[in-house]
Parts: sequence; structure tokens; C-alpha cells
Amino acid sequence: MKNYVAKGLVLGKTWGGGFGSYPSQKVIGKTKVELLAKAKADLKSGLLDSGMGFEFLKGAVLYIEEIETIKYKGKEFKRSEYITEFIGDLSRKEKDFLLECNY
Repeated sequence: MKNYVAKGLVLGKTWGGGFGSYPSQKVIGKTKVELLAKAKADLKSGLLDSGMGFEFLKGAVLYIEEIETIKYKGKEFKRSEYITEFIGDLSRKEKDFLLECNY
């Protein structure tokens, strides 16, 4: 069984002018498609932002953890892989900015 969990950084227009980034809310889905649909809807509604309160959100970089769980002899084993996805209308420069902010 697979589950998907994502966190990342959003890029938004600040109320004082200019753009900035802030951590995103955690997004959970049973499939990658479901997770991305939720994240895109939250980006559009402004809910993907985890509290900063941007005037509007432009895009985000999401670090998606794909968690596969198997049961073997009564024990659960988990394996994770990570996928990086961008959502929203971001230029190459904005994508690079979000990636650099994470380090």
C-alpha cells in the first residue's frame, strides 16, 4: 500500500510588497494525483500557506514522500522515496529561488 505526504515552500506576494516564501501546509493523499490536486486547490484558495498570510500565492515547490508499506510475518515495513514537484505559475528563476530557500 502506498501513501503520499508533501511539505514544501510556497511563493507569494507579501502584503507589504514584493515576494517571499514560507513553509507550506502538509498535504496527504492516497495517490500522487490526488495529492497534487489537493495542493493545487489549496494554492488557488490560499490555504497552502501555513500561516504567513500572503496577498496571493504564486506557486510552490513540494517535496513529496511516497511511502510504501508492506506486512511480512506480522511486521510492517516502510520504504520511502522522495519526488520534487512544482505547482503554480513559476518562472525558472522563481523555481531556483524556492529550491535555494530549502537549503
